[in-house]
Amino acid sequence: MTCRYSTNWMGPISLLWTRKNGEHWATGRIDIRGNTESAYGDEISLPMMLAEDWNRFSEWLNSYSTQKPVALDTILKDYYNDGYKEITWWRDK
Repeated sequence: MTCRYSTNWMGPISLLWTRKNGEHWATGRIDIRGNTESAYGDEISLPMMLAEDWNRFSEWLNSYSTQKPVALDTILKDYYNDGYKEITWWRDK
């Protein structure tokens, strides 16, 4: 059995935050299903990034699989090794 991955968008949802910083950001988590220790799957926190990068990464992640769960740094390394550009992460100003 393999592990399958998908993003789960969770924000930002604060109107005040989006008025101040714009609506072009996304954050949430990665859900891992399949060969995990939990019957409900595993989750990895996914830091805020540009929405454009979120969409591109999410599409790629939907076809990503591993034999056992891997950490975010491994997922990102594989993403970049597949030729995708660097993700623009949120940085507090």
